Amino acid sequence: AGAVVRCDLVASVSAAEAAAGEVEERIADLFGAVGLEATADPGRAAAVAVERAEADLRRLVERREQAAELREQRTGHEREARVARALAGHLRANNFERWLLAEALDLLVDGASRILRELSNGQYDLVHDKGEFFVVDHHDAGLRRAVRTLSGGETFQASLALALALSEQLAGMSTTAASLESIVLDEGFGTLDAATLDTVAATLENLAARGDRMVGVVTHVPALADRIPVRFEVRKDARTARVERTGL
Repeated sequence: AGAVVRCDLVASVSAAEAAAGEVEERIADLFGAVGLEATADPGRAAAVAVERAEADLRRLVERREQAAELREQRTGHEREARVARALAGHLRANNFERWLLAEALDLLVDGASRILRELSNGQYDLVHDKGEFFVVDHHDAGLRRAVRTLSGGETFQASLALALALSEQLAGMSTTAASLESIVLDEGFGTLDAATLDTVAATLENLAARGDRMVGVVTHVPALADRIPVRFEVRKDARTARVERTGL
């Protein structure tokens, strides 16, 4: 019986040693797969490897963040380089003058478009393209058409909008903070038909309603004068002339 027990123990030990050998081989294979050398204390070796891997990961994260910052800096430098190249091109010969005039025209048309939209009760915007002026008609599905297609009254609105925008630009360029608080329109109304005259009168009323400047009109047309709330009428007789105020 003792011999049988001894044989069983020997068999168990052999099996355990074989299993341990297989485990050691698997551990060695796992270590080899990740580039580590199997040691007598694989647990400690694995812990050290984990610490090193975590340290490497932290360094990689830091480097990735640094790379992102460098890419952002490169993008900024490239943008500045494009601006510098464009500026160098504008400053070459007469390019600067051409660029400055184009910028001034853009500002003028933007301001005139805003004013025209008010004067036309939202019907028109003013745009330009290659030296030509156009209106965008919001009462006709946003149709863009040349200003030469405008009626007499509409042409007056567009011209007045450009004049007002120009006055605002000139005031803005003044070093003394000057403002143009009044505008005087001298005649030019006698040849207008009734419909155009009505458009002009409505435009002047809208302009006065803005409240940012006084609008004066010099006219011999009674139909237009009657729509102005405050009038100074010049009356003449055989010997003298006098000025009478009527209205508010």
